[in-house]
Amino acid sequence: MKCTKSTMRLYAVTDRSWLNGQTLYSHVEKALKGGVTCVQLREKERPTSDFLEEGLSIARLCKKYNVPLIINDDVSVALRCQADGIHIGQQDTPLLDVRRLVGDNVIIGVSVHNVQEALDAVANGADYLGVGAAFSTSTKQDTSVLSHKTIRDICNAVSIPVVAIGGINRENIQHLSGTGIHGVALVSAIFSSKDIEKTCQELYQLSDSMVRASPS
Repeated sequence: MKCTKSTMRLYAVTDRSWLNGQTLYSHVEKALKGGVTCVQLREKERPTSDFLEEGLSIARLCKKYNVPLIINDDVSVALRCQADGIHIGQQDTPLLDVRRLVGDNVIIGVSVHNVQEALDAVANGADYLGVGAAFSTSTKQDTSVLSHKTIRDICNAVSIPVVAIGGINRENIQHLSGTGIHGVALVSAIFSSKDIEKTCQELYQLSDSMVRASPS
């Protein structure tokens, strides 16, 4: 599956802290029904065996909806569950090593925080960039908020898809108009909702209108 700019429109990053007795599978399915265009399975605490089992079931689910599944950081899980891609940060396995391991047909996304990191990622074969934090966030305490000018500069410097992440919700999505991003990646704004499907429908419309309002 190819990574396109529309793939970034509404990018869901999983968070099991909001399950409240439900399964992650059911949460992801509600998000897919609501129109998310990409799913990242993020598990920092789960044992690899549990992560893999979960990845296999959610990979099948995402294929049913024709939406790419991205695995956060774990190359072995991404390969074994035949995920569409993997997302890495600046402190994770180097991009060139990941590409050598996964081959040319797997999507690789890279978190970047400035223009130089973005240019390096593109030069080394990244398929898309995650840029942030766009706003203050409780999800990652050690992340600095980027100015919208920096986000705009990153988008202007590269030709691959760019998704903004960090503290984004329905109240502030429109503030990202004009930055050049192709969509938003959301965690709690999706998975803390009591009606995930309806929330995703609303968030997709907000993200789509924000992108369309930006100059091309």
